Amino acid sequence: MEKLPSLDNLLKVLQQVPYLASKSLYRAASHFLNMDMRSIEQFCAVILSAKQNLQKCPTCFAWKEKTSDCFLCSSKSKNQSLVCVVETWQELLVIEKTGGYNGVYHVLGGAICPLDGVGPEDLSIEPLVSRVKNNNVREVILATNQTPEGEATAAFIASKLKDSSVKISCLARGVPVGSSLEFMDRLTVYKALSERRPF
Repeated sequence: MEKLPSLDNLLKVLQQVPYLASKSLYRAASHFLNMDMRSIEQFCAVILSAKQNLQKCPTCFAWKEKTSDCFLCSSKSKNQSLVCVVETWQELLVIEKTGGYNGVYHVLGGAICPLDGVGPEDLSIEPLVSRVKNNNVREVILATNQTPEGEATAAFIASKLKDSSVKISCLARGVPVGSSLEFMDRLTVYKALSERRPF
């Protein structure tokens, strides 16, 4: 696209967006180019505002507004002694939508995957271990995805917590192996969480 450098630049930027399939790049580019100038300015302003005003909670690592406390960690209705460990904040939202969990969360920021260059030091595992040791945590639910990477991450966390007195459990096997919580229906996630078993 040497004769359309602006379009070429747009496509290069869109290629950097994870989960946007290559076949969808041209559709996404067309969508943005067909938006009126006011709509595109609002879109860009919202993204910039989110980037400027959101940060990760230093306790649970979920997104929070910079100017206020984390609504999950500061909730008085949440059981602070029950911590559900998830890979991403999307899975946190899936569990929260079930309405069947009243504990708090810990977002790892991914899963251990040596092939992708992601090791334990790249995730929020050490803060989780410190949180369990320094707070009155009674149970840790390992709600990582049932993929090889998720299982390896759960096993690593369990090994780091083996000397503590905390109860370690994982989701029931009602969730299909190889799937992600993000794409499960609420009932499946609720049953898997309520029927959790020792790890």
